[in-house]
Amino acid sequence: MYTHTTRIRVRYGETDQMGYVYYGNYAEYYEVGRVEMLRSLGMDYAGMERDGVMLPVLELNCKFIKPALYDQEITIVTTVNELPGVRIHFEYELFNNAGDLINTGNTTLVFIDMAKNRPCPAPAEFMERLRAHF
Repeated sequence: MYTHTTRIRVRYGETDQMGYVYYGNYAEYYEVGRVEMLRSLGMDYAGMERDGVMLPVLELNCKFIKPALYDQEITIVTTVNELPGVRIHFEYELFNNAGDLINTGNTTLVFIDMAKNRPCPAPAEFMERLRAHF
């Protein structure tokens, strides 16, 4: 299992008329968690794409527990519980600055060979870096 934590601050433009983070923005928060997790492994999406592999989202699930508010610092805990094959599954837990769990979610992404536009195994370098944590 590999877990990474990152923090973001809720910006005014991410909130709705009630002052809560607009529900659609949680998908972006999940993306921040994924991107920063990859960086923590010494990888990035841009590098994978240069190497001919993209990672589109296949599935997204989101559960709202408490609202996130303007100017709160949100902690995003991103976890990969199992080594990927053609697909990779991410779990997310979001906490407010009081440490309250406010949101949970998960996404499934698929590795795509950009030249063939077909699913492919996870890149060897990515697997090598991730495997060290399992």
